[in-house]
Amino acid sequence: APSYPEYTREEVGRHRSPEERVWVTHGTDVFDVTDFVELHPGGPDKILLAAGGALEPFWALYAVHGEPHVLELLQQYKVGELSPDEAPAAPDAQDPFAGDPPRHPGLRVNSQKPFNAEPPAELLAERFLTPNELFFTRNHLPVPAVEPSSYRLRVDGPGGGTLSLSLAELRSRFPKHEVTATLQCAGNRRSEMSRVRPVKGLPWDIGAISTARWGGARLRDVLLHAGFPEELQGEWHVCFEGLDADPGGAPYGASIPYGRALSPAADVLLAYEMNGTELPRDHGFPVRVVVPGVVGARSVKWLRRVAVSPDESPSHWQQNDNKGFSPCVDWDTVDYRTAPAIQELPVQSAVTQPRPGAAVPPGELTVKGYAWSGGGREVVRVDVSLDGGRTWKVARLMGDKAPPGRAWAWALWELTVPVEAGTELEIVCKAVDSSYNVQPDSVAPIWNLMGMLSTAWHRVRVSVQD
Repeated sequence: APSYPEYTREEVGRHRSPEERVWVTHGTDVFDVTDFVELHPGGPDKILLAAGGALEPFWALYAVHGEPHVLELLQQYKVGELSPDEAPAAPDAQDPFAGDPPRHPGLRVNSQKPFNAEPPAELLAERFLTPNELFFTRNHLPVPAVEPSSYRLRVDGPGGGTLSLSLAELRSRFPKHEVTATLQCAGNRRSEMSRVRPVKGLPWDIGAISTARWGGARLRDVLLHAGFPEELQGEWHVCFEGLDADPGGAPYGASIPYGRALSPAADVLLAYEMNGTELPRDHGFPVRVVVPGVVGARSVKWLRRVAVSPDESPSHWQQNDNKGFSPCVDWDTVDYRTAPAIQELPVQSAVTQPRPGAAVPPGELTVKGYAWSGGGREVVRVDVSLDGGRTWKVARLMGDKAPPGRAWAWALWELTVPVEAGTELEIVCKAVDSSYNVQPDSVAPIWNLMGMLSTAWHRVRVSVQD
């Protein structure tokens, strides 16, 4: 057998660019795949996601990589082996985030502690259902470690009674319901607002949105079982508390209107499954709320308590976050009491392929992306322009048609157009929903100090080169 040099992971990590070299690892082997990047059947952008790191997390997304001929092909590019003394560092027992779960290395991290990350745009619209390991992660606090056998969900019933449900009881007492729903952070595409003026919040690109098939008990069924009526007179809210808490013991919390919680058509779930498997820890194991058509902040993870109240949740994240303001409001004049908490989100779309700054070959160019609207409103059209919005074409929408008012999941779209060498393209997309809501054309008029609801036309500039 040939003798190979040994490398550390740090040395492998320095080789990330075709201008230098592209190295990857598979198992304990090191490969120089620079010459294969342009030959990769999935496109160079996909293989470059693993540049400088391990192939396995990305290969696991596509079954073809397990075929023997693929592994044989990879062996042709072997240049070394990992040093045997490579070992992960021991976790810091004093770090409150030390118990967080492992994450997919392909996620684009916006903050490490707490962990907040989005899937790379190159993979975002590859599948209608987002793989669990690539689903965007929005955490505010350390991830709780929950023992499923001791878990209890507390539901405060009318008249002071309390319903306590184990995970097994939640599964056995109530019919399982499934719904395919997109969750989106109100700060999705915030980075575009920060280019107008600085904003507060994580610098999300276009990936603070993902779609899954959720399974669990209807919140409606659990509340009726606890003794609540179909309707309550006046304004009432269903409040949720999570098991994640700040150092002072205050849990993450949020609320939704009582009418939505009890509506049979709203499909609000106490979910314990995600894409056919138990919830991953980062996404709320063992139980989370899923409120379709509503900002992701209301879909509380690691759910510990449900209560009905005449007031919204008193949580900071309900009262002082996820609200929209006029462009004239600044940090000296903001009054959170003047703005309602965001519930249903406005219509949204983005281009996922090609990426900004890409050089694309002449001939046929396929533009891909996603579109979604809150409140169950169906996306009926996506318009795409290649010249900054002067002329338009209508993209092809993909996905099953949902019942009226229950279009909880995004639509993926694509458009194939001829392009000529030597041209510069400004690709623009805008979506229209079933209420004929449409995205605004620019960011400045909707700018706000928290960077919420960034839904202007998405713009991607590329060049066409031989």
